[in-house]
Amino acid sequence: MTPLETVLRDEWGRLLALLVARFRRLDLAEDCLADAFEAAARTWPKDGTPENPQAWLLTAARRRVLDRLRAEVVAAKNLPMLAVDAGITEQAQRVLADASAPGEVGAGDERLRLILLCAHPSLAHESAAALALRLVLGVPTSDIARLFLVPTATMAARLTRARKGLASAAFEVPTGAALRQRVAAVADIAYLAFTAAYAPGSGADIVRGAEAGEVIRLVRVLREVGPAEPDLDALLALMLLQHARRDARVENGELVLLPDQDRGRWHPNEIAEALALLTPLASRAPSKPYLLQALIAAEHSITEKAADTDWARIAEYYEELEALTQSPVVRLNRAVAVAEAEGPAEGLRLLEGLAMPGHRLPAVRAELLARQGRGDEAREAYDTAIAACDNAAERAYLDQRRAKVG
Repeated sequence: MTPLETVLRDEWGRLLALLVARFRRLDLAEDCLADAFEAAARTWPKDGTPENPQAWLLTAARRRVLDRLRAEVVAAKNLPMLAVDAGITEQAQRVLADASAPGEVGAGDERLRLILLCAHPSLAHESAAALALRLVLGVPTSDIARLFLVPTATMAARLTRARKGLASAAFEVPTGAALRQRVAAVADIAYLAFTAAYAPGSGADIVRGAEAGEVIRLVRVLREVGPAEPDLDALLALMLLQHARRDARVENGELVLLPDQDRGRWHPNEIAEALALLTPLASRAPSKPYLLQALIAAEHSITEKAADTDWARIAEYYEELEALTQSPVVRLNRAVAVAEAEGPAEGLRLLEGLAMPGHRLPAVRAELLARQGRGDEAREAYDTAIAACDNAAERAYLDQRRAKVG
């Protein structure tokens, strides 16, 4: 990784946050910071990397912002008959008047403002997640499009609409309960993006590990600059435990389910970090969804063999989680755990009356029916699951399972 690529990865969000804090123009700050990086890509290889790369980029971006603002003011004066946005012109004049204001607000505080801005209540969660990855981490639009399984042009348009939706939003950090609610919203949009990386609904991808890693980086930034929240520790632990299994999830292009994974390919350093986060939470923090999900993931991670998994304890965690969330997905996962602990009949009993879109419910029913020796019903359930599955790798796996039904 070149010095410029390192700065882009590590400092994009910090520099953008400082520019937005000074100039209060998200679109302008982002465009001019991108221009500064482009200038660095041209000049650094020839002139050498500056002693303080961040200061170089920030200065270059500021100059470009000021040039653009001056151009807006001149355009408003010279072309009075054109329909010029009066609000932007007035703002440009105010910013130019204050351009020599001393001091710089702490970058940590400003990054928090930027993260919370991306989670503004006016944005849909998927748009908020995409915007946070783009603005806070500088993730390329093409990678974000791949994460959410849309064309790059579609994602670019979605990001543009999201930016416009924030044009009048206050770039402020709320306090008290409002701050906790906004931080919780960031956590939710981060987990939405992370889940998209590990549960692709369509296409050929089985996992998108690089994009999932970027989402983990977003949560790390939030923990660094935001208020201390046990829920964020639990969320990071949950993500690390799931991400640690990324290299074992695929073999020869085919999906490998958790019981069949080669645990020697898991990442022990990430599991250790997650368990260290969970240890104080397990005994002191109140039970919340992210914590319970992390404790479930931990149960899978602490055993050397799948056969040693404590399914009864996992089923208890899922029962508690279902009471909190009333989620049909949780009921489905609880049924799987109960089936492992008490037998397929008990798992099927929990599935009675459950309704869910997609292929996962009929796939689980098919597996449990097959274990009971109910071949005709299992094949019928597999057919339903296969017809509802849009992901090529998962559909191939279901085809294989159906073929094995006696």
